[in-house]
Amino acid sequence: MSKVEKARLDKQLERLKGDKALLQGLVDMLGMDPSEEADINRFVLKTVMDKYDEIMNCAENDIPFMAAYFANCPEIFTAMDVPWWIFLQTPFLGVSSPFLASDTDETEKMGLATEFCTVLRLAMFYVAKDLTPKPAGLIALLHPCDGTVIIHQAIAKSKAWHDVPVFGADSPYWEDERTYKYYAEETKRMVDFVTQCTGKKLDIDRLREVCKISNQIYQLWADYNELRKAVPCPHDWTIGPPQCFALACYYYPGKIEAVDWFKKVVANAEKRVKAKQGMAAGERIRVLWFDILPILWQFDISPWLEQEWGVNIVMNMFGYTPYEPIDTKNEYTMFRDLAKRSLTQVPMIRQARGVADNFLADIERIVKDYKIDCVIWPGHMGHKDGNASIGMMREKCREIGVPFLSIGLDLFDKRYTAIDVVKDRISKFFQASGLGQNK
Repeated sequence: MSKVEKARLDKQLERLKGDKALLQGLVDMLGMDPSEEADINRFVLKTVMDKYDEIMNCAENDIPFMAAYFANCPEIFTAMDVPWWIFLQTPFLGVSSPFLASDTDETEKMGLATEFCTVLRLAMFYVAKDLTPKPAGLIALLHPCDGTVIIHQAIAKSKAWHDVPVFGADSPYWEDERTYKYYAEETKRMVDFVTQCTGKKLDIDRLREVCKISNQIYQLWADYNELRKAVPCPHDWTIGPPQCFALACYYYPGKIEAVDWFKKVVANAEKRVKAKQGMAAGERIRVLWFDILPILWQFDISPWLEQEWGVNIVMNMFGYTPYEPIDTKNEYTMFRDLAKRSLTQVPMIRQARGVADNFLADIERIVKDYKIDCVIWPGHMGHKDGNASIGMMREKCREIGVPFLSIGLDLFDKRYTAIDVVKDRISKFFQASGLGQNK
């Protein structure tokens, strides 16, 4: 490796190393807590760090890896033994990155419109400025929104990744057997693309083993979700939907490590439910936060919600969707069910790619199943599909008898709507709806 190439690689890995160091600090803090709950969270943080190590090792040793998304049938990467990562991981883990605000400002200097979803602008910035390791291939996401299509076209034409091959599976609109069959064939084309980029081939028997483990993971996840219906909910904002989604869909899809972790989470929740003991102090308001849980806002909003109002975010969009097991009978059934999951079951994709009824049915089901007191739609500026459905979501909540709040914020840039403004809107909502009458 030449000095120029080494300097470029160092630049690409700088953010990852910085994030990992900050995560290590959180692990060390949790190491001083002997509780089961701390151990559960410590494992999640170490898992994130392991993913950083995997990708940095690939970049430093010229090992082919893929850039992809959780909606691209991740069990296939496990079965093919192909390293992969979501290069948008850094903004999604903004709690561990001190650079998000300045990076977001830089996207404007590049000429990217501020109306465009911040996380997609950041993706373009990381690639254009050579701040992320270059993969052997990029599997684009052509759904659920126009923004993802546009950003991958821009990345494919960028100077930094102009030589990175790109594949995008064509995603149909409807939800029927014809759709699943078509997308299964597209998924097979994706497998061929991964083979071309990495030299790895898919063994169907290995895929079957992975899918069986994946079925175990999703069943344990369903068991855990049943336990979260208890009043009080066994866990608070520190354990729950975000971690479950991350391990099942990204870090350990179809891997035994996720099975072991979910068993610990279920066992801990069972003990708490039996003892009628929740982690949230004085749970009074059970909330459905109908979007990505505010990971970037966790330490600003979640403790305040709990301490000031007795709020427990019992469920969110990423924590509960109607997952179905993968039929492992043969190659066709596995690809069909993986395709069906990717199109119609994984969160955000499920709600945004199809009809508005998906939003409304999910809200109604979760509110009834989890004894939800109110629904909060954060109104991320980039989720224009959902923001276009606010009126329908509000009407649905009126129909089923729960208050509904739409805030309007940026999940990746806390300056878009100031923290104090968000808190004020939430407080006034609780007061006006009567939910804060016991305060």
